[in-house]
Amino acid sequence: METMCSRFNEITERIERAARKNGRSSKDITLVAVTKTVEIEKVQEAQSLGVCDFGENRVQELKRKKSLLPQARWHLIGRLQTNKVKDVVGQAYLIHSLDRWKLADAINKCGAVQGIRVPVLVQVNISGEASKTGLKPGDVSSFLNSVGELPYLHVSGLMTIAPEEPDPQSSRAVFRELASLKNEMSIRKYTNVELRHLSMGMSQDFEVAIEEGADIVRIGSALFK
Repeated sequence: METMCSRFNEITERIERAARKNGRSSKDITLVAVTKTVEIEKVQEAQSLGVCDFGENRVQELKRKKSLLPQARWHLIGRLQTNKVKDVVGQAYLIHSLDRWKLADAINKCGAVQGIRVPVLVQVNISGEASKTGLKPGDVSSFLNSVGELPYLHVSGLMTIAPEEPDPQSSRAVFRELASLKNEMSIRKYTNVELRHLSMGMSQDFEVAIEEGADIVRIGSALFK
């Protein structure tokens, strides 16, 4: 019978193999276990196996689960509404889904109230799908330039979601384009911006994402099925 432990070990081995292809190791990759609809007992089991980072789509679920596992690092990976910003700033270890200026401004204001710099990733809609949010690739530079006006915001990387396709290789071009964009933007000097992270790749395509430079992967069904 397949157990979560065996699935976790297999995922870790796959991450290691993919990382080696570009001279890294699994230690360079952060596995964010996606806990959407996952009961807390399974989250606790994952933590006992060594998972440190967990991702939630909804703010209320992040707060609830964090109250039960406060020592874990909780990432907000779903779309964030501006009226929920006050509930997540200071709670989330990293917000993955900064996708518009109005949200950036709201996060900055909340960070100012709490006296903290809020770490975020800018979501980029590489695939151009209407169903996905995120900045257009061509708008990223001007957005990052404007972030200089927001002293309580800290952009620490970029995030994208590839189209769901049966063949994980179909995602490679999307991941490669985001990595290229990160490299291009990293050469430039932006205030309040340090592009350290690439969050891309999920259960169906995380190996391809790592091969293309991801250092954060979001894995749910492959671990918790």
